[in-house]
Amino acid sequence: MKKLGILLLFTGIMMIAWSGYSWWEQTQAVTSNAKELHQQYENWDDTAYQQQVKSITDDQKSLTKSYQHGEEVGKLEIPRIGNQYDIYWGTGADTLKKGVGMYDSKWTVKPDIPGHVVLSGHRETVFRQLNEVKKGDHLYVSYEGKTYDYQIRKTWITDAEDRSVIVDKNKPTLTLTTCYPFDFVGSAPERYIVQAELVSVDKNG
Repeated sequence: MKKLGILLLFTGIMMIAWSGYSWWEQTQAVTSNAKELHQQYENWDDTAYQQQVKSITDDQKSLTKSYQHGEEVGKLEIPRIGNQYDIYWGTGADTLKKGVGMYDSKWTVKPDIPGHVVLSGHRETVFRQLNEVKKGDHLYVSYEGKTYDYQIRKTWITDAEDRSVIVDKNKPTLTLTTCYPFDFVGSAPERYIVQAELVSVDKNG
């Protein structure tokens, strides 16, 4: 019995250590530097409505570009919370352990193709401050040498099984998703959604 107790204790310690390491690993995909982001994007808090970019010109498309799941593909910057995030291709469990995942599906696209870009991250690590963003805030996605400026139109909470969030869209749109409530213990029953529209595209550098 004593040996069994020691074994169970050791197993518990290892599980806690592994969970702690996984949490730490995900937080490394986040860089906090509010001052730098606020200087880089001077109009990030200009919440006045900006017209959505209706389409993206052909020379900005990369229809043949492909990635391996888990491959780093870009950056997401949210000046409101002062964070920059690494973005990885796909949203499988192993990919989301690294940071923010970009959906690879028949309903979603890469930023340089007109349509719906969807990014997802865990609420307890990379997106734990996502509920601090506001309507009108700007989100910036750096991808293949360009920065895509999206302005938040709305945020909402929905059921985890809601199939109306990740859908095809005709105009350039960015959606961020994470589990909700943020302080829920266990598998959260809902999703927190942030949806934004593309308002400008700039070449990096």
